[in-house]
Amino acid sequence: MARQFVALLAVALAVGTAAAVVPLSNYGVITPRAGLVPGKRGEEYCGKKKCVNVKCDSRCPDQCFVLCPSCKTLCICDFYPGVSCGDPRFTGGDGNNFYFHGRKDKDFCVLSDADLHVNAHFIGSHNAAIRRHFTWIQALGIRFADHRLFIGAKKTIKWNADIDHLEMTLDDDETINIPAKLGARWDSTTVAGLSITRTAMANGVRVQLEGVFDIMASAVPITEKDSRIHNYGVAEDDCLAHLDIGFKFHDLTENVHGVLGQTYRPDYVNKLSLRTSMPVMGGATSYVSSDIFATDCPVSRFGRHHGITMAITPRDS
Repeated sequence: MARQFVALLAVALAVGTAAAVVPLSNYGVITPRAGLVPGKRGEEYCGKKKCVNVKCDSRCPDQCFVLCPSCKTLCICDFYPGVSCGDPRFTGGDGNNFYFHGRKDKDFCVLSDADLHVNAHFIGSHNAAIRRHFTWIQALGIRFADHRLFIGAKKTIKWNADIDHLEMTLDDDETINIPAKLGARWDSTTVAGLSITRTAMANGVRVQLEGVFDIMASAVPITEKDSRIHNYGVAEDDCLAHLDIGFKFHDLTENVHGVLGQTYRPDYVNKLSLRTSMPVMGGATSYVSSDIFATDCPVSRFGRHHGITMAITPRDS
């Protein structure tokens, strides 16, 4: 087995869906500028535990996790190994960070294994003045067994943190609606063990399939300040709402692949340049998929249960 834990993929069929409100026992999400968590100014709450003067790190001033009852805060990009944040920065299963820029309006295979396939849809902008392209992950298409789970950030002209910008569907025809309450939870009765829990009243969820994956996703915008500082060249008619994502995968096989998936292989050797502050993984053509749910990327493993030789990934200097 690759460097993963817990149980095998097990999906059972039932009928219908249900939503309920449950408390979050070990963490919460605070959004200081939007005031999404009840409390006086400078205070946030972990259930009955009051955390006084909690502040998010300067790297994530708009939203972060607060661990209960310690009141320690963490950016989502620090919460999990296997993270994609911003202009897609990944933390691999081997603990090393790297960029994968992909291409605007294209879908790429983040992870592909025998029973699990995760694609990411990229959006982007082009700053002609500096001749640079920027990309972000706007949505995930997750395949497991015969199911398709979509998690995405809706295209938005002007960002309002009080409005939920997440869009979620199961098997193409079932829209997933969850009450706008911290800790509100949706449990699928179509897929045993699949649940989605709100980590914030808007724009934050935790998606879990028992024994298979645990994904944290937050919808965030590119602000005018972000664009000005980083020269993103964002247009006025689109704030480029995208996802900051934390991944945990369980019981992956040794043949797992994909942009992130390959870093969990026991035979994975990091060949990216360590001389740069943030290495860039190239070889985009090895990971491109024809659509958000397609399993036709060249390194696809989905539905295959026999040994496959690892593909060699080109690297950028």
